[in-house]
Amino acid sequence: MRVDMEDFEKRNKLRIDFHCHSNFSRDSLTKPEMLVKMCLRKGLDRIVVTDHNSIDGALEAHRLDPIHIIIGEEIMTTQGEILAVYVKESIPAGLHPLETIQILRDQGSFISISHPFDQMRKGSWSMKDILSILPYVDAIEGFNARIMTHDANKKALIFAKEHDLAITAGSDAHAAFELGTASVWLNPFKDVDELKINIRKGILDSKRSPWWVHLISSYAKYRNIPKKG
Repeated sequence: MRVDMEDFEKRNKLRIDFHCHSNFSRDSLTKPEMLVKMCLRKGLDRIVVTDHNSIDGALEAHRLDPIHIIIGEEIMTTQGEILAVYVKESIPAGLHPLETIQILRDQGSFISISHPFDQMRKGSWSMKDILSILPYVDAIEGFNARIMTHDANKKALIFAKEHDLAITAGSDAHAAFELGTASVWLNPFKDVDELKINIRKGILDSKRSPWWVHLISSYAKYRNIPKKG
């Protein structure tokens, strides 16, 4: 009997999507309950709900399923976006990255840098700004399934290796079907401290989403424009 080493390495591990959005982000129409349903349908062990500058959607999803849902947030700073895991209170947009990081540290959160080398994104990072916060973060997003710059994921993985950084991966799902497109297999963890240890031995399980998923976000923004009158 032939043993598949990749399957063997994933045995007894958790498959985690570190980056997804609910309709509490303006560019998504996915309700928290649909994220929960799709998480279970796709066999994901955990998903981190990371709405833009809000934890309200994550809190709602967590109330529905506290086992599979981890509360996170994607925060727009003055220099780029930060991806946080185990967030207790929302952090507003528009703060300096170091100020945002300090607030997250005070909450005991896990801190990653969103899509660090995707220059097509609003909130993309400059190399200077990334290097300035490296000593204060726990990881960078090594694979984002919605990446818009062709080689951005490759650059992130190389950069992580050069700087001995842990990596997260996420679908960046704005529609439910995208969930799980990018994920990491990790040894079981129950809190931030164990996550920081186990993330170092994570196994990527990731592919890029088709380009047209960005049209879904554009449509969501259109649908969510406040009506006049």
